Formats: sequence, C-alpha cells, structure tokens
Amino acid sequence: MSDHGETGTAAHPTGRAEADRWTIGVFAREVRLSIKALRLYDAAGLLVPRVRDPHSGYRFYHPDQRARAQLIALLRQLDMPLGQIADVLDLPAGQAAARIGRYWQQVEREQAVKRQLAQYLQRHLEGTGDTMFEVHDHVRPAQQVAALSANVPIAGLEGFLREARVHLFDALRGAGAHADHGWFVVFHGQVNEDSDGPVELCVPFEGHLQPAGQLVVRTDAAGRELYTTVTRRQWAFPGILEAYDAVATAIQRQGLQMAGAPREVYWTEPDRVDEDERVCTIAWPVQG
Repeated sequence: MSDHGETGTAAHPTGRAEADRWTIGVFAREVRLSIKALRLYDAAGLLVPRVRDPHSGYRFYHPDQRARAQLIALLRQLDMPLGQIADVLDLPAGQAAARIGRYWQQVEREQAVKRQLAQYLQRHLEGTGDTMFEVHDHVRPAQQVAALSANVPIAGLEGFLREARVHLFDALRGAGAHADHGWFVVFHGQVNEDSDGPVELCVPFEGHLQPAGQLVVRTDAAGRELYTTVTRRQWAFPGILEAYDAVATAIQRQGLQMAGAPREVYWTEPDRVDEDERVCTIAWPVQG
C-alpha cells in the first residue's frame, strides 16, 4: 500500500470527498501531529481511526476525534506513558484531571530524587560528600541466620524486602525460634535501572529452623567490619549513598581489603522514627 492514497488528500479512494472522513494525512495536519505519531496511537488503541477501508487498509478519521488527539499530544508532552494515557482518556473530565494531578505529583517526587542524586554525584566527584559520617571498627559476632535471596529490579526491591521479611518471621514463629534484633539486607550486586542484585534479606535468630524451598539457614562466622550509623534523614535515597562512600573511603584509607558484600543492618522501621533518630548501620566486612 502506498502512502499517497492514504495521506495525500481528504478524498475517498474513489475520488468522492467526504467532510466527515479525513485521511490520516489531512487529520495529521489538522491536529498538528505526525503520521508516525498517529500510527503509534492507533497501534496502542488510544486513537483508532473511525473507519478503516477493508480493501485498501486506508485509515479515515472523523473531525470529532481532534480533541482526543490533542489531549493525547499534551499528555505526551508531560512524558506520560501510553498505558497511563489510556486510563486518563476513559475517565470523566473531573476524574481525569485528578489523575493527571497525581501523575504530576509523582513526577515531581522523582525529579526531586534525581536532583538530589545529581547533587550527591557532584559532592562525590569533588570528594566532599562523606564528612558527616563517623566510621567505626568492630568484630561482628557469629550468628545463625534465616535468609531469602532474589534478583530484583529497582522497582521490585521494596516489595521483595517486605514479603521476604514476612515470610522469614512467619517461618521462625512457626518453628518456635526467636528472631534477634538487627535484621539485615546484603547487596551482593547493585540494584538500579540496569542491575538486579542479587539481594539477600537475613534475620538472625536463636533456636531451630529447617530450610525449606528458597529459605536458607546458615551460620555466619564472626568477622571484622567497618560501619557507620544512618539516621532517618540520611537514609532516604540518594543520601544513603554517602554513607556507603564514607565506609568505602575509610576502608581504603586504612589499607584494608573488602571481604564481602556490604549490608544494611536495621534496628527499627524507617517510618516509625523521627528524622534524626538512628535507622540502620551500613556495614562492610573487611580483612587486613
């Protein structure tokens, strides 16, 4: 099929002009969108031509589809994903406006995090970002732990940690074992937009628990660690990255070697304390 017949004029393929049947080319000019965009919206089910000729495959739009096309174009200028646009288009005007407001609030929250991340990177490159963290040295005692691990993308990290904790604590209660304070998360690999760990959630405990399925029971040997304390204010991403930097810098300055993956050891729920109260420690196993 050539583009000429579909995009060239507002005429029907037989040559008969119809005021309520616009070719994709005419419609594109009317709504000031590209033909490529209209085809994308058609494929996504957002803006389907009113008529599609069964023989030629030509698309025909109706003038009353202009408002929908223009709304889609404006939402795309907000970088709203096509899937969310589909939800907005099917809502009454008031609900659609509220949905757009919630979407933009989320965008602003994400932009605030990115702005803070950019500031962190500036401090990191300038070597001025970890001065607020005091790094300590101790020997972690041997401990028996129950653990669950998984490869998770950044979007699934919070859900995995929440579900893994519930599973482990339920298993310990069911076995009559006692969970110790200081459950922790070991990051065996970075978790970001491009990397998925793996991540391991561990609960130290006393008593007896049998491994089952993906649940692992092991004894971690005693070992030396360097660590720093993180408050609720410092814990929020990307601020916590500076705590990692402080510990890594201290390891390097002391001529030590990293002897394992870093861990976040939690003493409380972050949302249950004030901003200046301790939430967790960032600990890194070392040797040397």
